[in-house]
This record gives sequence, structure tokens and C-alpha cells, in this order.
Amino acid sequence: MPVSPFIRDLPKAELHLHIEGTFEPELMLEITQRNGVSLPFTTVDEARAAYRFSNLQDFLDIYYRGVGALITEQDFCELTCAYFDRVARQGVRHAEIFFDPQAHTARGVPFSTVCRGIESGLQYALQRYGISSRLIMCFLRHLDESEALVTLEAALPFRNVIHGVGLDSSEMGNPPAKFARVFAAARDAGLACVAHAGEEGTAEYVRDAVDVLKVQRIDHGNRALEDPSLTAELAERRIPLTVCPLSNLRLGVVDSLDRHPLREMLDAGLMVTLNSDDPAYFGGYINENYEAMQEHLGVDDATLARIARNSFHAAFLQPGRRTELLAELDAYLLEHDMHLSVR
Repeated sequence: MPVSPFIRDLPKAELHLHIEGTFEPELMLEITQRNGVSLPFTTVDEARAAYRFSNLQDFLDIYYRGVGALITEQDFCELTCAYFDRVARQGVRHAEIFFDPQAHTARGVPFSTVCRGIESGLQYALQRYGISSRLIMCFLRHLDESEALVTLEAALPFRNVIHGVGLDSSEMGNPPAKFARVFAAARDAGLACVAHAGEEGTAEYVRDAVDVLKVQRIDHGNRALEDPSLTAELAERRIPLTVCPLSNLRLGVVDSLDRHPLREMLDAGLMVTLNSDDPAYFGGYINENYEAMQEHLGVDDATLARIARNSFHAAFLQPGRRTELLAELDAYLLEHDMHLSVR
């Protein structure tokens, strides 16, 4: 879909992005050939056909096949650099990157290889584009908490690189409370905490992420709207939701973007941000998600600007960097005569 000039250049942060989910077919095939890895497709067209799915589990099946091509530090660095090369043209000034170490260490790829490779990509983004970043390590919720605890222990020597922990993968049957001990340990280690909740799971999953895991952000959170008291609490406490419309459509969380709950979230006073989740698989990066909400819900530029402002407030930024980015956003809006309407 075409993206308007206003959305294209609007300064923004991306807070819900799985780096493994940015694996475009062209790069996947290049790395596959270099590493001698076998995949069930050999051309870009075949790969794109394989990227068609209708639910979370089907997506995860193809997602983990692609992950199997990533072996060396160079692979992880190239994947990360390719993401930033794209979003540098989309107004992204700060990105908080998820990665799934268990999906790699289970294949025999050392934790250090994954972390150092991604770290090199984050440094590339800062040096080349001035894009700041945070790295968030996600636990795979379909695995046992004991494995998550082992992963946390492996991550502690990389505390200078990893800023926080998250929770992703198959939600149903894997409630947040399953990971209470590992999140408590992460908090004790000084790590920020976020979690996927309310994508497939019920509002109760969102409640447990807040009350049991004590997260600072909810990733997705759509089904929180089913519980009015929870919705009111999220709004009052300004707990951000990292909403991903194109992902919601592709995974069947909503049956149409015309019925996406973004407006209901905004009307309820929730601190909403827009993000791309796994953009190589879901048909668009962050600006395509902004554009989709304008096209399908009629969200105007001023509201999108408020959402961009939310993204800077919701990010794990140093105060000086936050002030800098908010000032850049204000200057951009002033150029568009919108400085009064977004305050």
C-alpha cells in the first residue's frame, strides 16, 4: 500500500519487532546457500508462497524453519542491518528489538554468537543512521520455565547488551503465570520486563502479565478490552500496548482491518503504539501499519502523531534521548502546523 509523505517521515519508535521475523526471502536464500542449509523452497517466489498462513501456529512453523538458516555472527548481523536499512527510510529513530535465543541455542548455536551478531547490527544502526536501540530477550512460552531460567542465566554475562526480557511464541495453554519465577529473577537482575498477552489468550492473560509478571508493557493486548476494569486500570497506570495491526490480520486475531480495535483502544484512553511484529511475514513494516490504520479506520494524521509520541514515552529510553526525540517530533509537527493539536 502507498504510504503518505507525512507517515513516511514522521519520527517514531518501534517497540514490538522480532528480528527473526524480518527475514526477507532474498536474504534467507542468500544465507541458506552460504551455510549449506536445506529449506523446503529454493526460489524467492516459493518462499513468499510459503509465507502464506492463517493462524499463529502455521506462522510459527514457517518462522522456525527460517530461523534454522541463521548460524554465524555474520548471519545475525546481516539480518539486523537489513532491518535498519529499511526502517531508516521510515522515520524510525529508536527500535526495541526482540530475539529468541532458545530457538538458536536448541540448534547448537552459542548464545554469544546470537547476541554478538545482533549487537553488531545495533551498532551499525547507531553509527550509520543515528537510530538508538534496546535489545530484549524473549522466552519461548511453549517450553518449560526451567529452560527459561537456564536462558536467563546464560544472558547475564551480556547484561550490557540485553536491556530486558519478554515472552512470546504459542500463547494458548501457556499463561504468563507459568513464568513467574523467571520474570522475578529478571527483575532482580535489573532487566526491564514485557510480555505478549491478549493476542490469542484471554483478558486474564493480560491481567496475569501485569499482576504476576509485573511487566512494564503489554505486547498486543487486544483482548484486554473484554475486561472493562482491566482496560481502565491499563489506561490509568499508562501501561503501554504495542499493537500490530497487519500481524493481527494475518494471524486471524481480527478478520478485517476495518474492524481492528485500535479506535476502541484510543477511546478508552489506552497508551497505544503501532508496530510491525514480524514484517517479512505479515506484509508490511511499521509505516505500512500506520497507513493501514489511516486507510481502514480513518485515523487522521494528528492521531497518528499522538501514537508516535506514545512510542517515545513507552520506550526504554534514557531521559536525555527521550527529550531529544520528543523535540524532533515537535519540530516535525510544527512544520505541518500540528503543534497545537497533538499536545
